[in-house]
Amino acid sequence: MLLACLKESLQTIVPVSLLVLLFHFTLAPMPSGMLALFVTGTAFLVAGNTVFSLGAEMAVMPMGEIVGSKLVRSRKLWLLAAGSFAVGAAVTVAEPDLQVLAKQVPSVPDMALVAAVACGVGLFLMIALLRILFRVRMAPVLIVSYGIVFLVAFAANPDYLPVAFDSGGVTTGPVTVPFILALGMGVSAMAAGRNREEDSFGLCGVSSIGPVISVLILGLFFDPDNIGHAFEPPRTADGAAALVALFGSGFLRFLQEIALAMAPIVAIFLLSQCFRPRLAARQFLKLSVGIVYSLLGLAVFLTGANIGFMPAGNHLGEMIASRHSEWVLLAVSVLIGCFVVAVEPAVQVLNKQVEDMTNGAIPRKMMMTVLSAAVGLAMLLAMFRILHGIGLWVFLLPGYAAALALTLAVPGLFASIAFDSGGVAAGTMAAAFLTPFAVGVSNARGGHLMTDAFGIVAMVAMMPLITVQLAGLVYGIKLRRMKKAAMDAGGPAAEDDTNVIEF
Repeated sequence: MLLACLKESLQTIVPVSLLVLLFHFTLAPMPSGMLALFVTGTAFLVAGNTVFSLGAEMAVMPMGEIVGSKLVRSRKLWLLAAGSFAVGAAVTVAEPDLQVLAKQVPSVPDMALVAAVACGVGLFLMIALLRILFRVRMAPVLIVSYGIVFLVAFAANPDYLPVAFDSGGVTTGPVTVPFILALGMGVSAMAAGRNREEDSFGLCGVSSIGPVISVLILGLFFDPDNIGHAFEPPRTADGAAALVALFGSGFLRFLQEIALAMAPIVAIFLLSQCFRPRLAARQFLKLSVGIVYSLLGLAVFLTGANIGFMPAGNHLGEMIASRHSEWVLLAVSVLIGCFVVAVEPAVQVLNKQVEDMTNGAIPRKMMMTVLSAAVGLAMLLAMFRILHGIGLWVFLLPGYAAALALTLAVPGLFASIAFDSGGVAAGTMAAAFLTPFAVGVSNARGGHLMTDAFGIVAMVAMMPLITVQLAGLVYGIKLRRMKKAAMDAGGPAAEDDTNVIEF
């Protein structure tokens, strides 16, 4: 299992690292110290993603399934509601992706932003789980929820619109996604509804709506022009000792943050073990080892992303935007988007979950291809927006209108997967690499930080909603043709809409 995780990590991380090195040697040379940070960061990403993937499979996802099934088994609606709110808020408070974004928003105190986002996630995770229990279709829930989002957005300060949608995107990161996905599986399995596969997904998509609303409301109380600090210049390492010091201190800091993030999950799981049935000693030991793997792997991964990739992203964006033409910047942005999404650890978790739940009808390769195309297109539109000073509304309104309209036309499973994919694609690397890249471009072109640089995560989170559902339309057409052919041939029409055909 460890070798399989290592192979997968190399296949996803090495290509994007080679792409950045190609830009270093051609378009935007990095200082030697920054290059050393980037190369070391790549090694950290590979090692961290390998160990984290192993730990998530051994511990985080099984814990989520167990907690979800026990909440439903209690048969107490108030306990499920309170428990789901607590779980959502707890796993969000120290979500590393959110911490990265909070440090880059200069006009709002970090803890105020984190608390608002946590409450938003808790409330909408509760709504998502109640949807499963009461067997409400995903489409109306999404349409009503996003209707509320845009009503609040029209009344809120427009300067906070990019930050609000970015907050919704980064909330579903490497700590939150495995646990929430597994929580959905546990609840849907115990609820025993007809559409178990569809019900297993969608929790991340619905949960990411809450932070958008809460941050827009929070923006009413803070002046976006009140910049409390300046951004730090990109870090470099002047020698081996400085390199070791940077990565060593970074690892210890992220280890502490991840420990805080994992503590609520572990506490909730241990609390669930006070009720029967309990795990056998061997299973409990396996989970404990998996928790350690997840903790160490994610700390190593975040160290590499933030110490190694964040300075490189900022430098590349600023250098390419200031030295090269608009077309070069747009082409580079598309390539970066296509490659970076594959590095997201939460994307790997989601793709595996989709493949497992659909018995291979929706393979991981197909999901990765669709997500790569989506993020590449998102980067193209985001850079075009920054270069020409176009408001985020111009893209978000038609984009979400199209995504919500598609929920009425595609199989419910694809709508649920699509809205999960949007939040998952906008994860660690979006916060630690794509946002600094956009900040660099904005600085080079003299843009406004709050309205131009922020919003890139929102674009990355929006495009998969459309592309995954378009893939669902193709799937639906193939399925209908196959059913018609079966009926014409005198055979029974297939009834299972998840396991009939493969892409």
